[in-house]
Amino acid sequence: MANEVEPMLIKPLYDELQKERFVILATVDYETGGPNVSALSWVLAKDEKSIYFAVDNRSRIIQNIQENNQIVITVITNETTYAISGEALIKTERIDEVPLKLALVELKVNEVRDVMFYGSKIIAEPKYDKTYDPAAAARLDKQVMDIMRKA
Repeated sequence: MANEVEPMLIKPLYDELQKERFVILATVDYETGGPNVSALSWVLAKDEKSIYFAVDNRSRIIQNIQENNQIVITVITNETTYAISGEALIKTERIDEVPLKLALVELKVNEVRDVMFYGSKIIAEPKYDKTYDPAAAARLDKQVMDIMRKA
């Protein structure tokens, strides 16, 4: 499916964004005007045109979005790589129900582009492991994902 462009999330991509997963977020740096790239895991597709994610409300990501709301989320799944671009909106500056100082951000999807280079496919998706208390990580992950589902 290389180089195909869609105006919204396709069903297999929407389905993959129903659980916590590794994604890359690109924003425009508010100081340099250049790219700023971050890895995230708290991400959830609310529908075919919107994706929620949670980040530390003191992070550079928030400052960047306040200055320029154009962002891209990159997702590696379904044997390919997708770049999901659109406009970010800070829905909640501080999520009260979690112990961390998290903001809830919504990406209004403008374009979904399959950016995998021609004649190739992904044969293994990225995996990660939480390196702190597994029980605490699981509790926090559940809290954040539940809040995004209800938002």
